[in-house]
Amino acid sequence: MTDVIVPDVPYVLNVPTSNQTFPDGLRWKLEIPSVEGPAVLAAVFAEADRYGVPIDRISQGSGIQLLTDAEITDMVAQCAARNVECCLFVGPRGSFDIGAAALASNGGALKGALRGARQLSHALEDIDRAIAFGCHSVLVADLGLLAILDQKRKQGLIPADFIIKVSVLSAPSNPATAAVLGQLGANSLNVPSDLSINELAEIRAATAAWIDFYVEAPDDVGGFIRHHDIADIVRVAAPVYLKFGLRNTPALYPSGKHLEAAAINCGIERVRRAAIGLEHLKRKAPELVR
Repeated sequence: MTDVIVPDVPYVLNVPTSNQTFPDGLRWKLEIPSVEGPAVLAAVFAEADRYGVPIDRISQGSGIQLLTDAEITDMVAQCAARNVECCLFVGPRGSFDIGAAALASNGGALKGALRGARQLSHALEDIDRAIAFGCHSVLVADLGLLAILDQKRKQGLIPADFIIKVSVLSAPSNPATAAVLGQLGANSLNVPSDLSINELAEIRAATAAWIDFYVEAPDDVGGFIRHHDIADIVRVAAPVYLKFGLRNTPALYPSGKHLEAAAINCGIERVRRAAIGLEHLKRKAPELVR
């Protein structure tokens, strides 16, 4: 029997390396998403200390409208003590509203959209309330709301350093859309986590907005697990937020006391997944480790 000869073909990355950075000079930052309230946040920070994981941003998904004033204040204070960005989702969205279109089998694109002037007004009220309690970063999924917020920021009606992050519910999958979202005022763009390294590089070439990338995506946005790609993601997409969602988890939105134990356990595991991801980065590109 003839021996099979298998050629050793090395993987070569043939896309441009990004020379862009965050304003503080970092090429990547780390985000823990789905941090649903102060108790979850405290558990996430405790686990980050145990693993030595540098958290730069936490994001919440149930919405500002489902947090009490005291809970918003608590989360903002916990984050401020560690110089961590506290990003809260705008509460109204299509999937929470009385319209049925977002529930249709092909209604995915409508889940984050705001319905009518009524819900748009509610979203702006939600944001004003968050700002009043010290929040300087929100997660939006509606293009009109994005444009209005940028206008308000330029007019000095909201803080000049206010951060607008576009949700994965409105994720741009091509460079033209990414460029338009950046021009509308997005500071940070959550792109689909099934993009190839080449496609990520194309988006980076089209916009200076920060890229948010789920290294591990929740089931409802694909469930992709891409720890081995972390070094290449940083090289081509910088400045990039490495997000560690969690596959195979119970649905948490909208969260509350009835799901707090699950939310805490999921938050703890997200930090562990981040620690695993950073170990991959250290092995593959030690020069990128912070």
